[in-house]
Amino acid sequence: MAGRQPAAAPVYRGRFAPSPTGPLHFGSLLAAMASYADARACAGTWLVRMEDIDRPREVPGSAALILETLSALGFEWDAPVVFQQARTHAYSAALALLAENGQTYPCGCSRAEIARQGRTGLEGTVYPGTCRNGLPAGRQPRSVRIKTHSDPLSFADRIQGLQTQSVQESVGDFVLRRADGIHAYQLAVVVDDAWQAITHVVRGADLLLSTPRQIMLQQALGCPQPNYAHIPLMLDDQGRKLSKSLASAPVDAADPLPALRKAWDCLGQRSLGKVVSPAMFWKQAVEAWRIDRVPRRQHFEQAGVSAQRTADAEGSIDKLQQSHP
Repeated sequence: MAGRQPAAAPVYRGRFAPSPTGPLHFGSLLAAMASYADARACAGTWLVRMEDIDRPREVPGSAALILETLSALGFEWDAPVVFQQARTHAYSAALALLAENGQTYPCGCSRAEIARQGRTGLEGTVYPGTCRNGLPAGRQPRSVRIKTHSDPLSFADRIQGLQTQSVQESVGDFVLRRADGIHAYQLAVVVDDAWQAITHVVRGADLLLSTPRQIMLQQALGCPQPNYAHIPLMLDDQGRKLSKSLASAPVDAADPLPALRKAWDCLGQRSLGKVVSPAMFWKQAVEAWRIDRVPRRQHFEQAGVSAQRTADAEGSIDKLQQSHP
């Protein structure tokens, strides 16, 4: 139609959401770099959210240390940092809405009981549904679970490709509020992503299998579904996720360029020109960023990163091994 203005491009809003369980390590830097570069390359907004809802696991002082390290590495966030501990009212409200709609139920089972009765799923024991139709006689409620369904949920991951999972078959009715009263990560992340109007989530592949649970919650709460991209995890020499290894060395904020260069290489990006400061690094990195160069696999070891980067740059990427049919 003559005179009609073209539709505006959708606003990009990304985020990095570390847990304050220690200093920023290299595995977290990979996720921060990918999400930051992708947001800036799309002229988008980039936020930092401190996922400190799991208070027993929090290491005092680590939240401030993570933010100081990010700043030293040249990251700039576009709004004040959000702390999940200040948002428990929002999680309670979401849980109340789900309960009002008949989508949750109290559970009196302990982990030991579930382990004895359930079958093995994608990430541990599948909850057998013991309390789904009401608490057995003599049982007291411990946690709150959501009623899942068997319909397959699919989403197109920008790195890992098409993913399909039946949450009920693979995970079962999962916990939204734990026995210690703490709201579960799955609920908090969905509520916060919707509240912050996040459109793009770029994070580690350790959360790839959680994504269908989050999509199910988004649908139950009427929240929009972001675009997802899951980068490979960095494993240590014993095959453990780097963030869970006691040997995970923190990123050196006093000498940021080596870590920035290494992370850039791990993400499969083309070599940059000479850089002498984080600001110069990011100027070149944002212009050069290509998410389609990120290795399409769920993890790689520290050894052989250069070889993997070369293979991926040439397009010789192994097909994604689906974790489920």
